[in-house]
Amino acid sequence: MGINQVHSLPALGVVLNDKLTAADHVCSLLASCSSSLYAMRVLRNHGLPATSLTDVFRVTIIAKLTYCSSAWSGLTSAHDRARIDAFLRCSKCYGYCADSVPAITDIFAETDESLFRRILNNQFHVLHQLLSEKTNCTYNLRSRQHNRQLTRKSTHITVLHQNVV
Repeated sequence: MGINQVHSLPALGVVLNDKLTAADHVCSLLASCSSSLYAMRVLRNHGLPATSLTDVFRVTIIAKLTYCSSAWSGLTSAHDRARIDAFLRCSKCYGYCADSVPAITDIFAETDESLFRRILNNQFHVLHQLLSEKTNCTYNLRSRQHNRQLTRKSTHITVLHQNVV
C-alpha cells in the first residue's frame, strides 16, 4: 500500500525521467516509429507510389519526432540525436523518407524557430508577455534574430491579467 518510486513518467506523450535527460523518450519514440515502418512497408507492397509514401512518412513519423520537440530536444545527448539520425538514414535507404529531409538537429532548430515566431506574432500567446523589448547594451556577445530578452527573475508571483472578449 506504499508509494512506488518510478524512474520515468509519461506526461502528455513525452517520457520524463529522473535524470532530466531525453534518453527514455528517445527510446520509446524510436520504438514507436520503428513499428510504424511496418505499416509503411505494407503500404508500399500494396502499390502506394513513392511520392505518396514519403508524404505518409512526413505526416506520421516526422510528426512524431517533432511533437513537443521544443520541450525535450534540449535534453537530448549527442548519442540520442545520432540514433534518431540513423533512423532517418535507414528510412531514406528504404525509400520511405525523402532525401530532402534534413538532420534531426536542423529539424529541432526549425521547430524551435517556428514556435518562437508564433509567440512573437501572437500577443495573446501565454508566453508573449514574458518577452520584453531588448534593452540597449554597449556589448554584443552574439548576434540574434530578434530584439527580445526574458524578463528578470523575481521572488514573487506576478499575475498577468488580460481582458479577452
